[in-house]
Amino acid sequence: MIASIIGLTVTMFLAGAAEAPPRIARPVDHRPLGVDHRVDDLAFTTLDGATVRLSDFADASAVVIAARDANCPLSKKYGPRLAAIETDYRDRGVRVIHLNVAPTNTPEDMREDLRTTGFAGTYAADHGAGAAARLGVRTTTEVFVLDRSRTLVYRGAVDDQHGIGVSKPAPTHDYLRDALDATLAAHPVDVKATGAPGCAIETAPVAPAARPVTYHDQVSRIVRANCQACHRDGGVAPFALETYDQVAGRARMIDYAVGEGIMPPWFAAPNEHVSWQNDLSLSESDRATIRAWVAADRPEGDPADAPVAFDWTPGWQIGTPDAIVEIPDAIHVPAEGVMDYQYVYVRTDLPEDRWIRRMDVRTDHPEVVHHVLVFIEEPRRPNESRNDFRRRWNGGVRGYFAGLVPGQTWTVYPDGMGKKLPAGAWLKFQIHYTPNGTAVDDLVRIGFDFADEPPATEVRTSSAAETEFIIPPHEKNHAVTADVRFRSAATIVSFAPHMHLRGSAFRYDLILPDGTTTTVLDIPRFDFNWQLRYKLREPLDVPAGAILRATGWFDNSADNPANPNPDSAVPFGEQTSDEMMIGYFEWYRAGE
Repeated sequence: MIASIIGLTVTMFLAGAAEAPPRIARPVDHRPLGVDHRVDDLAFTTLDGATVRLSDFADASAVVIAARDANCPLSKKYGPRLAAIETDYRDRGVRVIHLNVAPTNTPEDMREDLRTTGFAGTYAADHGAGAAARLGVRTTTEVFVLDRSRTLVYRGAVDDQHGIGVSKPAPTHDYLRDALDATLAAHPVDVKATGAPGCAIETAPVAPAARPVTYHDQVSRIVRANCQACHRDGGVAPFALETYDQVAGRARMIDYAVGEGIMPPWFAAPNEHVSWQNDLSLSESDRATIRAWVAADRPEGDPADAPVAFDWTPGWQIGTPDAIVEIPDAIHVPAEGVMDYQYVYVRTDLPEDRWIRRMDVRTDHPEVVHHVLVFIEEPRRPNESRNDFRRRWNGGVRGYFAGLVPGQTWTVYPDGMGKKLPAGAWLKFQIHYTPNGTAVDDLVRIGFDFADEPPATEVRTSSAAETEFIIPPHEKNHAVTADVRFRSAATIVSFAPHMHLRGSAFRYDLILPDGTTTTVLDIPRFDFNWQLRYKLREPLDVPAGAILRATGWFDNSADNPANPNPDSAVPFGEQTSDEMMIGYFEWYRAGE
């Protein structure tokens, strides 16, 4: 039985609502219904007593289920906004079900709510906790977006304009509109779940009805959400996983990779203090589903249950760039062998400083490109010694700017934020190729989308790094540590640890002025082959006087199969046979 709490109770979903609804750490784990899962054919009772089901909206391009309470102040504030969205998207095939979840609302209350808002969609009462319990509705402003295959693609707030006792002049993030735009374009939704400030409701969650595990019903949705960003036609992975035959044909390998935690690539240990916007790891339930499907001999199921196939648009993911910087000559990638990192310097021709809103790294042959890192770094000058050059740029410690890494090819900064590209800057491209049996000539480029004016918040990249170290021969667990002290308050938005072949583990610790130490990123098994960037779901505030400590551990023993020579003493250096210990992090000044 749902009990509406009309007072604006501050719950975990309401905390911080004056700034923005909090983003949910693991949308796929949301109970009873996680994002990217298929929704049962729920039934609703309209104000006229008629029964409608989700299957009655089979011709809709998307369905929005919007929780309502006619007497909740925040529900009232979002009435006009929902009515406008309903009108704006109706011609695009979107249908809205307004689901009243407040048992204290009388039929007169609901009819007045309908009259006042002018909703044109279905208005239904769910005071018996049927649909609301199956969806796991938490507040009276929560919305749910289902694509045309009844896959839940977003749950959370309409936008971030209204919070507890506070309203902005306009929203900064239009979560519902963004989710609908992505869904209608058959693209992945960026922000999949947020909290929804509103009047809290209480309901006992009801788990979805148990269904036999099949490819089209469950497994295809897991693969679409977690694998196809790389494993698709034209993707960076060596093979596609877009059809039943492709997935079933590699089922045993998938079972092994999932069981061993090899795929999807994600190395951050669970952390109660932070969560990650780009967390690639599978949930335990999804992992169990895949393994059960393989054990059941890969049943295909009904193709009618399949999710909508994503439209992986080829080319630039940021639209037509305002500027493109391209390496001057294509690089030959042989059919076999191991290639050293390729370093190419290109000077931009921008006459003035520009501010980057979005950037995307593209390559002609993503199937042979493991990653590309882009630095702002000038090449070695004529007659400049190697040591002088290294001192000037500190061997790659400074200047990290952008990258193409597994699962991420483009970077988008929120409104009001951006990264500075200095006039006439040199860009250094570090390119890691992995020959795949076919020789190709590859050209790499980066595209920029500029802001019209300097942003309120400048995103910077710094590092906690150490360059003066020697790893002794045969040393299995050699630690190297570097500190950065914050002279003024700051906010960290991402981390990108970097080591070479002997790197075995990495950790970032935040030490507050009172000595309290918190581990913010722990990578117990570092893998040189995966140069991942870890983007915080909620930015990390750092007070003045705090220290960010980065620690890297190195295995220079014969037990490390990647070790080129366990007999050597290993110094800092840019070659993969040398080592690096760099803890990059992106941040901005507090108050910007």
